[in-house]
Amino acid sequence: MNAPTASRLGFDGAKLAFGFRTATAACLALLLAWLAGLEHPQWAGMTVWAASQPLRGHLLEKSEARLAGTIIGVVFGLALMRISRGDPTVLVIGISLWIGLCAFAGNLVRGYASYAALLSGYSAAMVALLDAAHPEHVLALGADRVLTVAVGILAALLVGWLFAAPGDDVSVLEKVRLLNARLVADIVARLNGAPVSENGQRSILTDISALEGLLDLHGAGSRNRRRLVRKVRAVLAAQVSAVLWLRSDDSRAIDASLVGLSADTKLSDTGVSAPALRHLCEAVVAATPQGALTSVLNDLVVSTTSLDDLDDGPATDLLLHRDWMLARRAMLRAFVAMLATGLVWLVTGWEMGGFMMLGAAIMLSVFSTFEKPAAILPHVLAGQVLGAGLALICRWLVWPHVGGSLGAVLAMVPFILLCAPLSAHRLTQRMAFDVSMVMLLMLQPSGPQTMTFGHSLMASLAVVAGPVVGLLAFSLIYPVDSRRRYEAVRYAMIDDLEHLAASALQSDRRKQWRALLHHRVLLAVYWGERASYPTPRLAEDALALLHVGQAIEQLGELAARATSPGVKRRCAATLERLHRIGTDPLRAARALLAMVRRLPAEMTGGTMVLAQAAAKLAERPAAFRKTASGAR
Repeated sequence: MNAPTASRLGFDGAKLAFGFRTATAACLALLLAWLAGLEHPQWAGMTVWAASQPLRGHLLEKSEARLAGTIIGVVFGLALMRISRGDPTVLVIGISLWIGLCAFAGNLVRGYASYAALLSGYSAAMVALLDAAHPEHVLALGADRVLTVAVGILAALLVGWLFAAPGDDVSVLEKVRLLNARLVADIVARLNGAPVSENGQRSILTDISALEGLLDLHGAGSRNRRRLVRKVRAVLAAQVSAVLWLRSDDSRAIDASLVGLSADTKLSDTGVSAPALRHLCEAVVAATPQGALTSVLNDLVVSTTSLDDLDDGPATDLLLHRDWMLARRAMLRAFVAMLATGLVWLVTGWEMGGFMMLGAAIMLSVFSTFEKPAAILPHVLAGQVLGAGLALICRWLVWPHVGGSLGAVLAMVPFILLCAPLSAHRLTQRMAFDVSMVMLLMLQPSGPQTMTFGHSLMASLAVVAGPVVGLLAFSLIYPVDSRRRYEAVRYAMIDDLEHLAASALQSDRRKQWRALLHHRVLLAVYWGERASYPTPRLAEDALALLHVGQAIEQLGELAARATSPGVKRRCAATLERLHRIGTDPLRAARALLAMVRRLPAEMTGGTMVLAQAAAKLAERPAAFRKTASGAR
């Protein structure tokens, strides 16, 4: 099928080719696992669908993460079965705690490390729950799980490596340099007194946040690429500083002696060279004591220069935002929902309760990191229902007409290949992954087929109950969406201000605050725009936070320099008020203004910073309150 025909029929040509490669690898893994005599060869096919990626670095790192997560989960599952000796109450409590901890870790770390953490949760559930009535079999089940995953990873690498793309560093570097060019053009225009488009600045901030969102996965599978990602993040942090400077009052009070800089600054549409940036920085330093701009340009120079040689100097380690609040909520949600599901199993004594808990464990783990889990789970439910239906058709309408386990394996091949077009069609691609995973989970071609149709149907219903449990949990227990993710980042920035106020004299704390602010501004813009908040408001909120942070730093310096006990007490009292800024930002603004009025004449050099922060607090109090800000 050629590309135009595929597109006309609703198929994505690239996804269709990738889907058939993955389905072929899944069939190969199934056959290899069966030939090796493994008890659950279908798990090897599931691993192929889970691990396959179109880029080599992603394929390699996700395969490593899947193997590591499986081993960790199997070890915990074996330990839990040994401790519980098959007691379902102990199993329910142990698995609920483990899934909660894994959801916490998966939401705290980044990239494929998150995937490994989440996978270790439901891998333990597969070992402990699928044959809970026979704890004496658990060691063999755990070994089978690890070996089938290893076979699946091998098949995915054998097939995928031949066709996977190597990845592209050039496009990332081009985007970074183009952003530099746009920023420097705006800075030069501002230095020459020309108007700078606020829409352009907002667009730059949006593009920086979009590029940041790609970096975690871009560094997958390569040490050099991870090093590049850290260096790119340093440039992005400097670019955020530049955008905030352009929107600050300082940028509107530029010395006229800087007019004419643009004539000596060589810019292009594709990027800005490090020498051109250095030249601009030197010109600014020579022409004006604009300390903030000099610092911004110097950071751009240093970080951009480091991109020219990845082996030159150590890679920059930046402080990155971690969603502690969302991680804790994910842990509590998973624990409570798993415990409730397990309670249903214990009370009813349902034979398929273990399958139900396994389905819930997968949903509560994997989808806790999604942007809007409650919105995607209906598609997951539809996919799992279709997958369970295909499994029933294969088992009860096809397998009775084939001979032996080899015939059963071969009979599964058309069903696996059917998942390829499902994964590429615009109407079914959101459910295709779950179709393949549930279908394979429900089909065990090796060993005697002793399960009755009623048991098969009950097992299918138990597995597809997982998305129902997940949908209820994500809708009722700490619902999560773009708006709430934005609020979590905003709360973290306010917390940082409060902690900064509590330790204003510690220079290392100030450095940490500034580093985290840059990354959190990008995340706030990303999630805020996803929640349909206007970018101007997001940028102004970030600028207000920066002003208040600078005021806190100024208060710390004033307290350190003051010789009068009264001034020290007033600084301490103002910092104490700022330590509770999330409760009453207007009161904090009044405290700053009172501090400005009471400063001795010889210490009024820092009053401008304090006054600006007070004005921002009074102008945008909702940005500092620890309450939902959607109505602002």
